[in-house]
Amino acid sequence: MTNADIIKAAFKVWGRELYQTISLTDLARELGVSKPALYRHFKDKQALLDAMYTSYFDDYTAFIKADYERALTVTNQNEKHYIMVRRIAEYYIRNKDAFIFSLIQVYGSREMGAVVEQMTVRGVDIRKMIQFEEKDFAVYPSRLQLSVVSLTFWIAHFHRYGHKPDEIPSEAQVQQALASVEERIAYGLGLAGDRLAAIDYGDLERRSAGTVYENTRENDLLRAVAGAVAEAGPWNASMEMVARRSGLSKSGLYAHFKSKQDMLAQLFLAEFGRIINYAELNIKASSVPEEQLYLAIISIADYLRSRPEILVTLDWIRTRRLDLGHYAFPVHLFRSIKNIKLEAFKEGPNDSADAEVETPADWIVQWILFLIVNTLIRCPHPAGGGPRMPHFRAGEKYPEPLRSFVFTEISNDSFRILFRFIATGLKGFDI
Repeated sequence: MTNADIIKAAFKVWGRELYQTISLTDLARELGVSKPALYRHFKDKQALLDAMYTSYFDDYTAFIKADYERALTVTNQNEKHYIMVRRIAEYYIRNKDAFIFSLIQVYGSREMGAVVEQMTVRGVDIRKMIQFEEKDFAVYPSRLQLSVVSLTFWIAHFHRYGHKPDEIPSEAQVQQALASVEERIAYGLGLAGDRLAAIDYGDLERRSAGTVYENTRENDLLRAVAGAVAEAGPWNASMEMVARRSGLSKSGLYAHFKSKQDMLAQLFLAEFGRIINYAELNIKASSVPEEQLYLAIISIADYLRSRPEILVTLDWIRTRRLDLGHYAFPVHLFRSIKNIKLEAFKEGPNDSADAEVETPADWIVQWILFLIVNTLIRCPHPAGGGPRMPHFRAGEKYPEPLRSFVFTEISNDSFRILFRFIATGLKGFDI
């Protein structure tokens, strides 16, 4: 057994649980050795994680370096973008364990400066790779962010649906997934630009403005749950904290929730239903499909901007770092958006008639929601200091800058840009 054998097994074993548990006992069992045998190679778990970090960057940069150097010679900005998007996508499509590690242990747990440094010393300078025209950084969200977020979503989707969990993707599966990712980022939903140009965004935003939340006793209880999550983070939000916020005893809470997992699941399902219902109500303000899509996007954004404590919980469940147990994703709630008369939402001949079986149209709606949440979560703080990062780990409290941030200050312009990307992809951006 070599260090490389242990590192490879650690990516596989710990990645299964999304690094919520990092057990040397589980790792030793996977390798068929004793736990003390591991200590002869690595003094502790942190030493092994550090070795995994080094191994990840060695492998990743080696895979993308040739295309990175080719992209630097290309003058067309979108073409430069596509070269890197396709190569990065290919790496993560072929390496599921590295994809999970990158999301949680690299970009979710490390300062971006440290990531840049690790790649630069290996000959891939991210700062050169993302040097788009100055005007690209004058707006939020940028083409880079929208592309990376979409890349993340569709790769995660591929590893969930595109092949069996323990199966190595075939070459045909890899190439099909690559073409699909590139097409979605390049063209979005493929809507006509002239129809988008006719949209009066300000008028639609005025039509959708209104009360997004109704206070009831049930809502007050769920707000207490959300407040506890916002205070301590999902892993540390205890029943005692919720009881204190709600004015109920801990035993009284069990009349409403079976467990902490049940409590978080009910919060998610209830709020998700309200978000979609609010969007459905506003979609009716227009009969034009393209306008209906924007009304859905801005309505969901309005709801989440008014409920920052919900936004954090949704972000954790969005990244699947919280287990909802037997609770299924409420696929039937997507119907209001899927009913918009756009080609992308048409059900295919082989789609299931079962309302709770996810279809390609459901995946598109999930991609749109993923982009909306990310646009809100990653928006730079108006006081400076870069993007807000709510990826705190067990034992860490909710970051103070997030608590003080006013989400309503995020401009509607950001969601107009987001809508354009969803509708037409990068092809819709004037380079």
